[in-house]
Formats: sequence, C-alpha cells, structure tokens
Amino acid sequence: MRVAMASAAAHHGRVNEDFTAATATAAVLVDGAGIPGAEAVCRHGVAWYAVRLGGSLLGLLSLDPDRSLTAVLAAAVEQVTAEHRDTCDVADPISPSAAVAMLRLSGDRLDHLVLGDAVLVLDRAADTPLVVTDPREVVIARSYESKLVGKAEGSEEYQRILRELRSRRNSPGGFWVAKDDPKAADEALTGSCAITDLSGAVLLSNGASRIVDRFGLTDWPGAMAVLATEGPAAVIGRVRQAEARHATAADDATVAHCTALDVA
Repeated sequence: MRVAMASAAAHHGRVNEDFTAATATAAVLVDGAGIPGAEAVCRHGVAWYAVRLGGSLLGLLSLDPDRSLTAVLAAAVEQVTAEHRDTCDVADPISPSAAVAMLRLSGDRLDHLVLGDAVLVLDRAADTPLVVTDPREVVIARSYESKLVGKAEGSEEYQRILRELRSRRNSPGGFWVAKDDPKAADEALTGSCAITDLSGAVLLSNGASRIVDRFGLTDWPGAMAVLATEGPAAVIGRVRQAEARHATAADDATVAHCTALDVA
C-alpha cells in the first residue's frame, strides 16, 4: 500500500491537533477535539491526546493483525487513558477527545472503522465512492447553533453552552468519540470489502472533508480525482481558499490517501 499525506494546522503558529500515520498495511487518522479551558482538567492537551491515541492505534494494528478494529480502538483508548488518569480529570466533559478513522489490509480484504465526524472514502473501481462518516455529532451540534447566536466567543455563557454540548458525548442519544471510555468503540461504524473492488481509499479530518460537505467545491468523485492528479495538499489548499472567501474560521485539516492496496 502506498500512502500520501498532508496536514495543516488551522493557523500558522497554532498546534495541529490532527494526527495521521501509516504502515504498509494500515493507516490511521485522529482528529483531536477540545474547547478553551480544557487545560484546567488535562495538563497534556488535545494534540498530546491525538498523537498518543494515533501512535497506540498504529502499534496495535501492527502487533495484533487478527484483532478486530473495534477491539484495537478500545485497547488504544484504554492505554492512553491510563497514561494520564492519575494526573488529569479524564472523565470531565471537556477533557480531550477525538474522532478516529482507520483502515487495515487483511489478506484480500480491507477493513475500516470510523468513530465521530472523521471521514473515510472508499474509491470503488466500478461504482461511485462509498463515504463512511458518523453524522450524530454534526446533527446534535446543529441543534446548539441557535443557542450560540449572539453569544461572544469565550464568554461565560458561550462556554456554558459548549460544555452542555460536550456533555452529550459518549452517552445514549448523544454522539460518540474516543475519550476515556473504551466502550465507545462499540459505537464505531465498521465494514470490510474486497481489495479487488477498490482503486484506493482516503481518510480525512472534518477540516479537510469541507471540500465536499461544507463548501461543495466538488463531489466525492471529483475529490478523488483531485487526490489522484494533484495530491492531498491540493485538497487542503482548496479548502483554505474557500474558508478565506467565505470568512469561515479555519480548522486543522488532514488527508491520508491510500493507493496500490494490493502492493505489500
């Protein structure tokens, strides 16, 4: 498998809270999440959590190729939580969390998993791309948008509403992300398909998937064409241009494009 990657922080000088990495048979993408004030409950921060979780995922995928992706994610969440359980309030609603997308080649199959609002796209050779993403966080977040209208960002009321939104994480009727509870992995979207049916696959953080799902600069077949001809950095570049045109706050953006899936 060949993997081309690109990642960019939302702003120059800002820490990138996304993480991506790959081996010859697996790829992971972690989109870290947090809100201002999280440092009061976790001294490490969101970027630390994303890097630790991504590294743990990749290690487990390599060391135990027969373990299910759900079990791999649960074990990685448990490992990272154990690293800072004694120093941080890992159960606090605003402690660091992350969306996750990953894939693994297993013989003649490609297994995949998505938890949270990361995006995985399977480029099918004889059909339109199959897009895998969990809409629950987006749907719930939209229900809070009206509450935030007119509230100054960073104000006490603004932060209170964000905390209320974050309290919906990893609870029935809410949305699910990697955080401190390994049982959240059971809520991940998983699947498997024959490698012969695929010409490639791509993992995107929600800052990069904006090329389609927010700005509508192209559709998913068009996005896959951009990746094939110009590479992952071109996707992020187009998103940044659209953010500037629409005066939209930028987000960390990361893409991992996997091709030659049948090449060891």
